[in-house]
Amino acid sequence: MLPVPEQVETRTERPPSIPITRPWMDEREAEAARRPILSGWITQGPEVAAFEREFAAMVGAPHACAVSNCTTALHLALKAAGVGPGDEVITVSHSFIATANSIRMCGAVPVFVDIEPGTFNMAPDLVESAIGERTRAILCVHQMGMPCDLERLVAVARRHSLPLIEDAACAIGSEILVNGRWEKIGKPHGDIACFSFHPRKVITTGDGGMLTTARPEWDRQFRLWRQHGMSVPDTVRHAAREVIFETYPVSGFNYRMTDVQAAIGREQLKRLPEIVERRRALAARYAELLGGVPGLVLPPEPSWARSNWQSFCVRLPEHCDQRRVMQRMLDRGVSTRRGIMCAHREPAYVAEPWRAAHPLRESERAQDTSIILPLFAQMTHAEQDAVAAALIHSIEGKHAV
Repeated sequence: MLPVPEQVETRTERPPSIPITRPWMDEREAEAARRPILSGWITQGPEVAAFEREFAAMVGAPHACAVSNCTTALHLALKAAGVGPGDEVITVSHSFIATANSIRMCGAVPVFVDIEPGTFNMAPDLVESAIGERTRAILCVHQMGMPCDLERLVAVARRHSLPLIEDAACAIGSEILVNGRWEKIGKPHGDIACFSFHPRKVITTGDGGMLTTARPEWDRQFRLWRQHGMSVPDTVRHAAREVIFETYPVSGFNYRMTDVQAAIGREQLKRLPEIVERRRALAARYAELLGGVPGLVLPPEPSWARSNWQSFCVRLPEHCDQRRVMQRMLDRGVSTRRGIMCAHREPAYVAEPWRAAHPLRESERAQDTSIILPLFAQMTHAEQDAVAAALIHSIEGKHAV
């Protein structure tokens, strides 16, 4: 064989990219997934039931029901609350589009209110004026893991006899101070809380969702609807010593979680305290690294809230162009994301019905002037230093505007 000629590198390699997030998984999750795979029961079954029990215990909820993702969780929550065609649901446009879409899945109309500029969450002072004759529920969002002001939102909901549903997709492990005690988001403090286990979230099952509630009748409805409205679960039928014919008393959906996902989720739950602790430490370090950058606004954390820091979102100085800053950071090997989207600005909602109770200036400003920085539990200080350096360079560079 002829010798392979020596290769000479003639171009500059792009530095390795620092991702926006990275799920924390290893052999423990792989081994957990083996259990249902080797057992022969891989759809919704004993692992899902165990995951539900462990999740409920972790957040302090009487009931937890696993589903296929957070969008389906939101759909079932709204359906249980009685939301239907022609109704209105008060929510924020400044959220992933699934929040508004879940309302439309019920045939209802989203009524958007603006956000607080600091926390990026629903402004409680604006909710009451948005309530009308057709309002059937309030759907708040714990944006990027930062808890909403639930004390004030619950008070508004109770005054008007409206259910308060929490879109807690990003908020697993976040906490609020209630009567001098720290309590987990998902207890629930409203009526229903909905979680996501997408890979962008703090813990993941690949995809998946969970509903928590204190109302047993709603939990029963979730379980019925998630499996086509089937009167007898598969687990009961297969374990029965007598033949059972199931019935379908109501129309339902295929919103089930698999046992493979649930087995992974059980292992992820064990990691959650350490994941949240690391994220909080990294968020504090970002504040130290970036606190002195002129014009850069860092995310505040109210005294009554403890975020899981699912995302670390900064507001750029006024002279900066969002896209250009993001591109300059990407050129230096650092991934970012723009500020949270506004559903009312998306092409889909040109055709879909919606209304706003007032101008959504803060929502639009947050989308246009904020960027999300990389943050994940395994992030090293060197990676974080690189992110901070890239951001400062991109802000201060002559091409920032």
